[in-house]
Amino acid sequence: MGIIALDDVQQLDELIAASQRAPVIIFKHSATCPISAGARREMERLEEDVAMVVVQRARSVARAIEERTGVRHESPQVIILRDGRAVWSASHWDVTAERVRAALRELGGAANGRRSAD
Repeated sequence: MGIIALDDVQQLDELIAASQRAPVIIFKHSATCPISAGARREMERLEEDVAMVVVQRARSVARAIEERTGVRHESPQVIILRDGRAVWSASHWDVTAERVRAALRELGGAANGRRSAD
């Protein structure tokens, strides 16, 4: 559990479907950006699974996320999916574990793959 590689569009479609049952966290990470390195450390602090796409390695997935969610591409970026759609997003310095936790609390449910209870 924790950080899960999101490498292909089929996985993305599976995550969108899974968001019908519980929120899904997607993290777009740039392997060359120091801001993104800090955001990755923040995402590693979460107890929930985080599907991470490294934009340099999976550009088609990054594009598909934008197409399927309607959320303009940025990196680093976190998008929370619920009921098949994007319900929350943050980018750059706003990508923090606490902000994601707060968004999940507002959504009233644990994300898929939660490792421990509140």
